[in-house]
Amino acid sequence: MMADQGEVWGQLLMAANAGDARSYARFLQAVTPVLRGIVRAKGVSLGPAGCEDVLQDVLLAIHLKRHTWKPDSPVRPWLYAITRYKIIDAFRARGRKIDVPIDDFADVLAADAGPDPTEAADMAKMIAMLDGRSATIIRKIGLEGVSVAQTGAELTMSEGAVRVALHRALKTLAILRERHVK
Repeated sequence: MMADQGEVWGQLLMAANAGDARSYARFLQAVTPVLRGIVRAKGVSLGPAGCEDVLQDVLLAIHLKRHTWKPDSPVRPWLYAITRYKIIDAFRARGRKIDVPIDDFADVLAADAGPDPTEAADMAKMIAMLDGRSATIIRKIGLEGVSVAQTGAELTMSEGAVRVALHRALKTLAILRERHVK
């Protein structure tokens, strides 16, 4: 059957090269599933979308170079050579990069949603850059959860003054953070 199939492809391509559009459409419909299988088998690490891209490159190359096929030679090796070289081109274009879908490993790689262990140290360093009163207000209200009224009483400040100082301290922290992130 393989020899018969190759002969049928050859006859279709010969008619297509002579100008028969229907034969060309039938030729492409006949060879596409076979070429898709070859691309998927040889280019498995390219992924499904990458394999389809390579297949489109193969079909385009066939279209552009169909005049180079010699009717007295078998069509199958000519098709396979084009396919092979397009797969090689895809691997060269990709380089050493390997794409592995993370969805396949999501269960194994899942990290606990616990707190960031470096967050507290980073926060302490940033707060230490503030003046004493601002640092105290941030620690009391932001970290310890002390109310504005209680913080004001401890620092002998009005609640309004504590709120203003808190706002200014947070604004200063934001500026410091921007400087250190860059």
